[in-house]
Amino acid sequence: MARDVVELRVHGVTGVRAEELLDHPVVVRVAGDDHAGFYRPRPGYGVESGPGGGAVEAYQWRNLTSGRIARALSLLFLLPFMFSNLAAWVRPPVGEGGTMKALCRLLGATVTAVFVLSIVGVALDLVGWQCAPSQPCTAGRPYLSWLGALPAGPRLVVLAALPAAAIRLVWWVGARSARAYEGFAYEGFQSTYDTSRAPAGDRLETRWFWHGEALVGRLRSIHVAIAYGVLDLSVLVALTTEDRSPIGGALVVAAGLLVAVCVVLLCLPGLSAPPTGWDWTRALIRPLRIAAVAITVLTGGYALLPRAPVPVDQPMPGFAVSVSAVIVAQAALLTALAVVALWQQRAARPEARAFFQGLGAPIVGAVSVGLAATYSAGLDYRVADFLDRGEIPGLEHPPPPGTPPLDPPVAYRWEALGAFAAVLLVVIFGLYAGRFRRRRRERQAERISREDFPDAPPQAAARLQSVRRVISRARLAEQFSPLIIVYLVLSVLSLAFTAFDLAGIGPTQLTQRVTGNNARLVAAAAVAIDVATSSLGLVIVGLLVVGVLAAVSLNVRRAVGVLWDLGTFFPRTAHPFAPPSYGERAVPELAKRVSALARDRKVVLSGHSHGSALAAAVILQLPPETLHRVALLTYGSPLRRLYAHLSPAYFGERALREIGERVGWRWRNLWRNTDPVSGAIFSTHRPGEPPAVGGPAGRVDVRLRDPRGVTVPPMDTVPPPIEGHWPYHTDPRYPAVVIELADCLDRQQSAEGGRTAPG
Repeated sequence: MARDVVELRVHGVTGVRAEELLDHPVVVRVAGDDHAGFYRPRPGYGVESGPGGGAVEAYQWRNLTSGRIARALSLLFLLPFMFSNLAAWVRPPVGEGGTMKALCRLLGATVTAVFVLSIVGVALDLVGWQCAPSQPCTAGRPYLSWLGALPAGPRLVVLAALPAAAIRLVWWVGARSARAYEGFAYEGFQSTYDTSRAPAGDRLETRWFWHGEALVGRLRSIHVAIAYGVLDLSVLVALTTEDRSPIGGALVVAAGLLVAVCVVLLCLPGLSAPPTGWDWTRALIRPLRIAAVAITVLTGGYALLPRAPVPVDQPMPGFAVSVSAVIVAQAALLTALAVVALWQQRAARPEARAFFQGLGAPIVGAVSVGLAATYSAGLDYRVADFLDRGEIPGLEHPPPPGTPPLDPPVAYRWEALGAFAAVLLVVIFGLYAGRFRRRRRERQAERISREDFPDAPPQAAARLQSVRRVISRARLAEQFSPLIIVYLVLSVLSLAFTAFDLAGIGPTQLTQRVTGNNARLVAAAAVAIDVATSSLGLVIVGLLVVGVLAAVSLNVRRAVGVLWDLGTFFPRTAHPFAPPSYGERAVPELAKRVSALARDRKVVLSGHSHGSALAAAVILQLPPETLHRVALLTYGSPLRRLYAHLSPAYFGERALREIGERVGWRWRNLWRNTDPVSGAIFSTHRPGEPPAVGGPAGRVDVRLRDPRGVTVPPMDTVPPPIEGHWPYHTDPRYPAVVIELADCLDRQQSAEGGRTAPG
């Protein structure tokens, strides 16, 4: 008999199709579009109902984060921006996060500056200043030789079109993605229900949390102004160093003030204010845009003025200092983030403390900075290698007489050496520590398998060994915490060492001073630098290969998709050039669908893996008149095991209990010991044991034994499979739990009917 219950299933980052999610070969879309839609079994093609006779529906959002090869490549090269934005969402669960977000936005501004400086280094420094005026460099290269006939100023103006075009490109991509995602969020959705009663602040239940179009627009204007300011300063400093013009000096001051105003704006708390009433930030953003355009036009006009010839036997004046200054600023910001995070973490309750010791924001920020450094230094060195016809540029390899040095900034050598050393030491430390931690995992796996299969016959020993091995490997995630903290420390130290460049000291010079000019050690340092700088190019090539494979290989696409789906879940709040947040469409769209279904039916919202995070965010957005007709089912969920530790301010203990209370604790969470992603939400107790926590939270978690047996069933030819993270909906316990939640909703409706009955 059909029930007035709809089970709405939401897939995770693996991006399964609706047919697989519904376990039905033929489906039809009933709402949504090709990018994200709601599907049901097509009538007339087999069983259409779900567990207990209710309807079953699937929300397929996989196309929001998938695309063609060009998109895959572009997304990979947006990784520094993505991690820069993600850093703001992994803060400790203390306070409103204003200080942390301000520091993350400043760190994001330095990533934008590094992006511009990387293109300035190639176009203006290497090509325009060092190669174009040199006949040996342009010989046989007609596409460069014509630049040598231009004076320095006009030559820089022509080549500045390349970084200007790159700035315009990320500007356009950011605006286009905002229209596709952030602009969608509340279209036809705000009128469906009102969440104005949600508490103010930076929490998942706030009204404007998933509506970031206004904030992204402000951030985009500020970052574009910073980008043009950095470009203007690069041109102005190079020219004014040579001609000492008061006009150039005045423009340098104006461009510096433009960047300084942008830095101040990024620190203002009102930047994140929702677009209601008079928007004071918009009143500042418009003059900022006008100032950026005016200063850039005036810089171009100043560069076109006639001036005396400039020397060509040295890198572009001021560029190396600019690169070093930005890198040192990044080290200072990461240090400040670490100090603030540790201070806030001390005030957190013991159960709310993350396994990163609260250092999630500086760790993710260090990854962003490291990737940006890899891209910029790798690009600069590979172009220099091409322009000097294969010779590795650097002081350790003097160019032949009469040829330009083609020498990238020394800061890039420090960055390359630091990044290479950090990754190498983390890998060595991880291999060494893994040997000892593996024994602990194996003991835990032995205990679990012995308790799950106490009567296993001797012939099942090989199968039991396979089960223990899977359980042991499933516990690997918790071991990455100390390794990542080590990476943070090494990254900050490598960035801090760049300060030596401000004193004109490179890695080789420092080795000479420390070792007393020991020839062997100096030669070893030179070899290490060559290896480190060469490895940067391999990283870029590797990313290109991964991007191509992601478009043609399902396994690679899934691996990249996991990172991408997790990194683009939260809205853009720290960097506007990060990939758009699919959550700004998926969460409001899901909430709207649940609200529509709950008008005349009861809804079991069912989320697998990362889909459980989407479902949890939806629960926090639904109004009370909808919530009393909704139950929650999560399975393979990383909410507690990963998200509560990575992002405790948004998925910590307070948020998880708030979710349970909002649905009246009509919540069940299915998990397995063989699942490398999921875990218990509140209690890890086994069947037959009392919950580890009291109250209704103790009834949330349901552990599924996996595999269901270690011997061959009478009607089968092989033992039951080890299912791990997927699938869950084919487990015999799954429909029983759905029916249990549907019964809870029936009892809730009956109780409400009894209270409202007359008499």
